[in-house]
Amino acid sequence: MEEREPTYDLEERTFKFALAVRLCISKFQWTRTQWSDCDQLLRSSGSVAANYIEANNAVSKPDFLFRIRIAKKEASESKLWLRLLGETSENESTQAALRALFKESDELTRILATILRNSK
Repeated sequence: MEEREPTYDLEERTFKFALAVRLCISKFQWTRTQWSDCDQLLRSSGSVAANYIEANNAVSKPDFLFRIRIAKKEASESKLWLRLLGETSENESTQAALRALFKESDELTRILATILRNSK
């Protein structure tokens, strides 16, 4: 029996990233200042997934590249908010969760950058 390559679904991965951000934010307590960063993080993480899905349904190559650029920008922005939250949190459990999300947003940024490079 022939082994198949595992299917890699970036749409699902970006969705899971946005979902993990929401679950993390709802799990921990935040200060008033941190809530501002949480709001920004909620928007940027969801935008990564939304723009990647839109890229896959693009009507033209320029539309595809535009959406991938936005998804990459939003993944990079998510890193900023995660870093700020991590630096202002004193709870080790919160910091660990934020580090894992930061790592994922960094990987998504790199993947999307590679897609951009290879699509030009």
